[in-house]
Amino acid sequence: MLFVSGLAFSQMPNIEKVWLNNSQPYHGTIGNQKQEIKLKINVSEQNKKDDQEYFVAGYSLVDRNYTKFEGKMKITKYKNGKKKNIVFGEYDFAEEPKGQHSGTLKGKFTYTFKWNSKSEKIESQHIEFIGDWSSYDHSLNYRTKFSSP
Repeated sequence: MLFVSGLAFSQMPNIEKVWLNNSQPYHGTIGNQKQEIKLKINVSEQNKKDDQEYFVAGYSLVDRNYTKFEGKMKITKYKNGKKKNIVFGEYDFAEEPKGQHSGTLKGKFTYTFKWNSKSEKIESQHIEFIGDWSSYDHSLNYRTKFSSP
């Protein structure tokens, strides 16, 4: 019985809706000039065959370039701590191919949160994505960094 209760507390809560960021866009920068980028995830579904993978869809906005994307987020590691928990993973988003300013966003993410065992709710969460954007024709490649507020 003790083993079963310990196992229940060590499991990560379902975080499928976390990627939606409370319907708020992620804010950040792209490129050497640190141009503003916004990224909003509107759809998040856990892969039924692999519970560590999520299918997502949304849009990116840089200047006036609004581009829809879809892709995957894959959890690679989970650290359960006393004060905070950290989820590590990789993302790969493909924008709609419509011109020179569309491509792929790839990189790593960290999701930090506190789990309130009494209310069984996530508190004090922060999500950060660090990676690269590359145009489909490979003529442009920019460093990206965006996060939840």
